[in-house]
Amino acid sequence: MHVCVLGAGIVGLATAWQLERQGHQVTVVDRATPGAGASGGNGAQLSYSYVQPLADPSIWKQLPKLLLSPTSPLKLRPQLDPLQWRWGMAFLAACNAQTSQRTTAQLLALAAESRAGFEAMQADISPDCDFSATGKLVLYASAASLAGARAQLELQRAMGSEQRLVTPDECVAIEPALAGYRARMAGAVYTPSECAADCLKVCAELMRALSARGVRFMLGTDVHGFARNGERIAAVRTGNGDVEAEAFVMALGTASHRLGRLLGAYLPVYPLKGYSITVDVDPAPGAAPRVNVTDSARKVVFARIGSRLRVAGMAELVGHDARIPATRIETLEAATRALFPHASRFEALHPWTGMRPATPTGLPIIGRLGSAPSNMLFNTGHGALGFTLAFGSAQRIARALAD
Repeated sequence: MHVCVLGAGIVGLATAWQLERQGHQVTVVDRATPGAGASGGNGAQLSYSYVQPLADPSIWKQLPKLLLSPTSPLKLRPQLDPLQWRWGMAFLAACNAQTSQRTTAQLLALAAESRAGFEAMQADISPDCDFSATGKLVLYASAASLAGARAQLELQRAMGSEQRLVTPDECVAIEPALAGYRARMAGAVYTPSECAADCLKVCAELMRALSARGVRFMLGTDVHGFARNGERIAAVRTGNGDVEAEAFVMALGTASHRLGRLLGAYLPVYPLKGYSITVDVDPAPGAAPRVNVTDSARKVVFARIGSRLRVAGMAELVGHDARIPATRIETLEAATRALFPHASRFEALHPWTGMRPATPTGLPIIGRLGSAPSNMLFNTGHGALGFTLAFGSAQRIARALAD
């Protein structure tokens, strides 16, 4: 079957890899180069066992800060945008314990599939992507926040995740680069199985391997709409002509909402803006972390990718605003200096911003929608877990296509 995949981010490329592997003819269409969107400078963590959704009961207590504070790592700025309001109301409705627990269970199941898929991809194409499997520490600054983390840990552990609470001394034993920060930690959740990799390099390696296998890439190509044949899509209309196929997969991130409307489908996908910096590390032992670290208070993640440290964070619902305020980059640099003062000389920060395609609950949209043509499958809305969930989502798309 000829399948046209719309989107060359990590989700679209993982889908193309899975479909080609199963014998399909594949065309990939994207307006930019592989990984140029939200995949390019993401947090680099493959968080298979720690998937707490953003929609959590604790959000209600944080609302005044989310709406008013200029320094909050989570920021909501209401705009004259009906989608933002509709998405925001659905998000708040999902901020309850029952929905959060149900979402956690579904994300963990998808993440387990994705780990297997990523490992299969590694065995297949041997990507040069600065992969590491050194585990992850999620740090908590107070006894109260650590107690709250225990409930999520117990929930995830009951669902098969291998995690444990560790003391500040144990944190330093696991990651010596945290020695200078020991007094400011109440403890952490340690997940020894977590991984990291450079997502942009994975995207480039997937394109290289897929191109060699005959997958057609139409890059620099905008998608304008669709040509129908009855109840099915006959072709996608692009700036470089129509692309005919038997089936289509929409993996266009935040652009999926607009194009979904052209097909009569409502996709509750809204940009969750994030930022990152990437610095060269000091090679001295104990200077820069090798274990993945998440600072829960600052909502900042640290991941070692080869000789670089990726530092990413923030979650802003501010629409499609691609500006990079200097204050956000300064916040990431300050967080890095606070936790790992000797990690880098900080000569070049390589600031980046990306629009994570988020759904209100945190669950991605995978498969067919009843309101859309039956030969269009959707693979979007992964939020901050796109890299983590990409290969599991690709497997589900392949199964849905076979049904």
